[in-house]
Amino acid sequence: MTPGLDARIVVRRPAFTLDVALSAAPGEVLAVLGPNGSGKSTLLSVLAGLLHPDGGHVRMGDEMITDVGSGVHVAPHRRGVGLLAQQALLFPHLTALGNVAFGPRAQGVSRAEADARARELLAAVGTAELADRKPSQMSGGQQQRVALARALAPGPDLLLLDEPLAALDVDSAPAMRSLLRRVVRDRKQTALLVTHSALDALVLADRVMVLTDGSLVEQGPTRDVLARPRSPFTARIAGLDLVPGVVGPNGLRTADGLLVSGHAEGVDEGDPAVAVFPPSAVAVYAERPSGSPRNVLPVRLAAIEPVGNTVRLRAGAVPGGPQWVDGLAADVTPAAVADLAVEPGADLWFVVKATEVGIHPASS
Repeated sequence: MTPGLDARIVVRRPAFTLDVALSAAPGEVLAVLGPNGSGKSTLLSVLAGLLHPDGGHVRMGDEMITDVGSGVHVAPHRRGVGLLAQQALLFPHLTALGNVAFGPRAQGVSRAEADARARELLAAVGTAELADRKPSQMSGGQQQRVALARALAPGPDLLLLDEPLAALDVDSAPAMRSLLRRVVRDRKQTALLVTHSALDALVLADRVMVLTDGSLVEQGPTRDVLARPRSPFTARIAGLDLVPGVVGPNGLRTADGLLVSGHAEGVDEGDPAVAVFPPSAVAVYAERPSGSPRNVLPVRLAAIEPVGNTVRLRAGAVPGGPQWVDGLAADVTPAAVADLAVEPGADLWFVVKATEVGIHPASS
């Protein structure tokens, strides 16, 4: 089993500071989520040794590979880190076998041993028959499989997976996702997965950490974080709606004073919290519904998006109304959209039953 990871990383830029502590147990896969500009790529660059941080350390097992305080910075090719990125970036002049054998050969392994290791890995990723082909003779999915074998060939202590499925088509991605899970699990590989996909995190990762503006805003077991998101970004990728506020006696009170009723868990009155509900729980009306249903939200339709067999209505804020409704979603049937007969810019009402709303602690 590969060693675990322990790191504290500080990178300062004029308009941005990354300051985060993270750890991964031996053989654990940690997913890193966050919007663009949150610091994910900077984090990977520091772990790979491509960027010198302004503070902190990176330790793999008992070996310190970066320590700003004592001036330790192990060169990228000597720190036992493998990288699989969006693009395979195979050497175009080498065959699949040559690409995978390159890392072991650079470590001083004999050609025979490096080739044997390469053939074993090519077989493990289902590309044994491609050993003599060059990248130009492979599909994108085949190239990515070979790239995974190449990343594993030197026996890295830490495998960095940088959006490894983002560039694949819809037919190749599921097979590659299953392959990654099998290979990483079988080899008990400590790995860090950067992704925007909730599905990738659920299938591949043991734990999730979420970055926003260079800071850690939530972390925990993958299913717990995605089922009970505490930040707007996590709610969005998990396919859930989220409303921030403070716990009141009868639900969640938003910053503008609106009460959102729901079932509260693990929170006390006065605590910062979020109300979370699925878009499928939202009913949509062209006119404010009669009676006194709970959780009636005025919105302005911002976008209409197809989502599988349903239609997602994306909300914007009504001038003078609550601004936090911006980005909320309702999933309805095509027939319901036809009955509403609305286009972006129309004013609507989103209605959510209190029984469908969970109220959870908010991220710090």
